[in-house]
Amino acid sequence: MEYGTQADCDLVNAHFDAHAANYADQVLAWLQQLDGDSPYQVSRLEHCLQTATRAENDGADDETIVCALLHDIGDILAPTNHSQAAAAVLAPYVSEKNLWIVQHHGLFQGYYYFHFMDEDRNARDKYRDHRWYQACADFCANWDQPSFDPDFESRPLTHFEPLVRALFARPPGAFF
Repeated sequence: MEYGTQADCDLVNAHFDAHAANYADQVLAWLQQLDGDSPYQVSRLEHCLQTATRAENDGADDETIVCALLHDIGDILAPTNHSQAAAAVLAPYVSEKNLWIVQHHGLFQGYYYFHFMDEDRNARDKYRDHRWYQACADFCANWDQPSFDPDFESRPLTHFEPLVRALFARPPGAFF
């Protein structure tokens, strides 16, 4: 880049703009990769659809519903730190609160199973005094944790697609 020209920079920017314009398509494709074999009673995609449906049923705003839908998208990109990967995808487009919830939901969800892995189920309590602790605990208790139910009727991905497209059509940082 040190020896690049304005024309080179313009070419890179045009490429970036084209990619950014199709980012929702990319994210939806990643989400669809969560469909298929799963150690759970439902696919990872179905889990995400259930989580988003529960959020919508509870009257959550559109941004929060998309965060519920995409909270586990990191499983495709970085399974060992999926919460942080999902947060990185969402970071330029969502509020600080929703970003924090997505980024920390994996640790908070551990409350329900860490003890089966000889880990501290209360590890999330290191954030006990954080202003969004309870919001993240509620996200997991009300939406994430119960969304492994093979009998739950979730809305299809096509229902949520307009919300995903609207979120990623926002200029990054526009919500602040």
